[in-house]
Amino acid sequence: MGDRSEVRLSDGGDVGQVRAWLAAGADPAAPGGPSGRTMLHEAARYAAPEVLAVMCEATRDLDTLAEGRSALWVAVHAGRTDNARVLAAAGADPWLPMMSGWSPGRLGLAGPEPELFPDRPAGVALTPEEAATAAAAPALRAALDGFDLDGAGLLCVAGVDAVEAVRRLDGAAVTEENLLAYYDVEVDDESDEDDEDAWRWLEDIRDPLLVGVTDVPGGCVLTQPWGYQPQTPVVGRALSAGTVAYGVYANPKSGNQGSVFVDGRAVSGDLHPGGDPWADASGGEILLAHLYRGNPAAYACAFVGLRPADARPVTGPPDTWLLLPDRDHRQR
Repeated sequence: MGDRSEVRLSDGGDVGQVRAWLAAGADPAAPGGPSGRTMLHEAARYAAPEVLAVMCEATRDLDTLAEGRSALWVAVHAGRTDNARVLAAAGADPWLPMMSGWSPGRLGLAGPEPELFPDRPAGVALTPEEAATAAAAPALRAALDGFDLDGAGLLCVAGVDAVEAVRRLDGAAVTEENLLAYYDVEVDDESDEDDEDAWRWLEDIRDPLLVGVTDVPGGCVLTQPWGYQPQTPVVGRALSAGTVAYGVYANPKSGNQGSVFVDGRAVSGDLHPGGDPWADASGGEILLAHLYRGNPAAYACAFVGLRPADARPVTGPPDTWLLLPDRDHRQR
């Protein structure tokens, strides 16, 4: 049998290499690796359409599921509509039930090409709530796109403004001028005050107790450009009392980590906002994962219903700087 390690798909793949791999007896639908994903699943995301077409010709069951999803589902979720068309033309079923009711076809209805699969069965449609969620996604993605979140933490909180956040956290709201004196920092008086990055000197301080908070439509966003403090358990529990909050830490070593707090309780952790949904994810989580693929900040805002007009609540400068009480906010 062909060794799947011999086939590289990250750069689109090579048709000749794939044909040789298939000639050696490889099965594109055979599971492999800890995830159980097949080479057909990997090709749906990474391969050029002509490479995927060759694999489809050699695959008996194009609807093989791995992690609860077919290769066609993977193509739709990844935004590879070119590969989705290849799979559908080869016989993959867009309407096969999977992923909490999100077949590849239903997932496509929530994307930029709702007519990707024109043979929609009668009665298959988005609910009004799902349609509204999908309609709001382009504006939110545009507002929170094009910046590097690596190393930063944030907490999106529904129904709580900055003043209330300061009160709940028993912190001290401070101005930038006061912070300069507090940390004994000197700033070049000739620096351009209109430069949106002029406040970045604060990142050199990296005080784990210093966070920013900004009002946005629907609630507020707590941020820390240099650390995980906004989504620590003590902070999350305090700000989620009577409401819901979603925290993100863009861990430079292990990727984006998410957590959910509801009414003062931590209810979910070790999540992957902006990444592929787990096989047992809820229907709402799957829809958000599709709409905000690769954008953890937008995912977190959408999860709790925030609608920032631009990236400032995440990238700064914030409305208010907040010094938290000197304690370990990681206590569970």
